[in-house]
Amino acid sequence: MHHYTVGNVTTEYFTFAEDEPFCLESGASIGPVTLAYETYGQLNADRSNTILISHALSGSAHAAGFLDGDVEKVGWWDDCIGPGKAFDTNRFFVICSNVVGSCYGSTGPASVDATTGKPFGLSFPVVTVGDMVRAQEKLLDYLGIDRILCVAGGSMGGMQVLEWAAHHPARVRAAIPIATTAVHSPMLIAFSEVGRQAIYADPAWNHGAYYDKPNKPDAGLAVARMVGHITYLSEESMHLKFGRRLQGMEKYGYEFETEFEIESYLKYNGLKFTRRFDANSYLYVTKAMDYFDLTQPTGSLAATFADASHVKFLVVSFTSDWLYPSYHSKRLVSALTAAGADVTYLDVKSSWGMMHFCWRSIR
Repeated sequence: MHHYTVGNVTTEYFTFAEDEPFCLESGASIGPVTLAYETYGQLNADRSNTILISHALSGSAHAAGFLDGDVEKVGWWDDCIGPGKAFDTNRFFVICSNVVGSCYGSTGPASVDATTGKPFGLSFPVVTVGDMVRAQEKLLDYLGIDRILCVAGGSMGGMQVLEWAAHHPARVRAAIPIATTAVHSPMLIAFSEVGRQAIYADPAWNHGAYYDKPNKPDAGLAVARMVGHITYLSEESMHLKFGRRLQGMEKYGYEFETEFEIESYLKYNGLKFTRRFDANSYLYVTKAMDYFDLTQPTGSLAATFADASHVKFLVVSFTSDWLYPSYHSKRLVSALTAAGADVTYLDVKSSWGMMHFCWRSIR
């Protein structure tokens, strides 16, 4: 079977909360709010073939195809979205939007505050995964879609999937949470905080007020990304891909320069990340992930999914993923089963950690 790309796509924008502000879980409110989004395939006559794709930490609305014809800007999940692919655009209408708080066209800390004429910075209110999903709900209302056939995503995208199923079950028929969790554990919060502290420690961060400065907190953001990138791999994959090999030399230099291949790899990915992401958005999005806890307010995951018994779930984890180890998914499966949901669970055997899935920007 030949798998084709969806071709050229254009990012679109939807703005809401222009008259009445969008209320957040924190009690704060914002408005107007803009969401950047892309669509692939055609909506059928009864509007029943929609698949919503939720992106991860550093993802964008550009999930498939070539952005405005630029062959260098292929979507982050192009391997899975398109004609004949897992999310077949010959059959389904696929939507992906950039979350509130991010920096790829949706309203976030880098956006201009209409009341001041300057970027929000840290005056932007803290958002949650619940806020992200309720903003997506506004987009579906705008597009005239009452119910989605499926919502799918990995990592933070998987959290959005679970949020949809738990708190908006009447609008969801099926859910595919991949390599994710229903509650951010202390270890996950610890990794998030190390990344945030790296950004805080960069003098150029300037308490979030750096948008009009010549220097940006790139050093801090790069370190944050390096820490995060380590968690996307596994120890075995690092041995296989890098070992203790040196980069461009045959013996130790006995100096504090980049010598090992793994060091070079991490520095490259850290620097690359600073060219496409905003440091403040990193703070906001990781904080949203840390707040994510579907055991609240009921105290029980099964109780949280009590109204989602009609939703069909495909839960996917990876055996070597140590950011979201398989036990997170197994706990979720047990809760969903207890709630009476139809659940299929797949624990993919892999030595490559989450990177096995080959998503360009899953996290």
